[in-house]
Amino acid sequence: MSVFRLGAAAVLFAFAACNPFRSNNAVELDMSGPAAGNQWNAALNSPSALAGAVQMNGTASMAPSSDSTSTIVTIDLANASPGGVHPWEVRRGECGAATNAAMFGSKDAYEPLDVDSDGLASSSATIDSRIPTTGRYFVVVHASASNTTTIVACGNFAAPTG
Repeated sequence: MSVFRLGAAAVLFAFAACNPFRSNNAVELDMSGPAAGNQWNAALNSPSALAGAVQMNGTASMAPSSDSTSTIVTIDLANASPGGVHPWEVRRGECGAATNAAMFGSKDAYEPLDVDSDGLASSSATIDSRIPTTGRYFVVVHASASNTTTIVACGNFAAPTG
């Protein structure tokens, strides 16, 4: 009987370790490089109201330019619909707050996210302003250029700790 229990436990352990239904939504933030101590980071997710329809995720960062006179914002999006084009920007405040929150930088600085065949998209923006030292900021991804009221992903920036 103990051999049967041991065998059953081994099968259960193997299934749990290789479970194809397991969801691994962990996001890793790159904290290496010279700007790491001044870098703001955000983890993006789709709003819960869109659960079952849209499940995007990704990361974003804000770091000072090499001469510290501007801010470089980068965004990486995953699990988006292939072929989609999504406007995005950084705003002051937090996800879920008023939709008229002030934009960080000029709208022209933010090139839309073009989603590839694997559901991935990346973009960056150079903002003609020094990196913030205080405040709250968030990155928002819109459904499309013609539907900017629908937010398909959002992430609050965490201020640098170093």
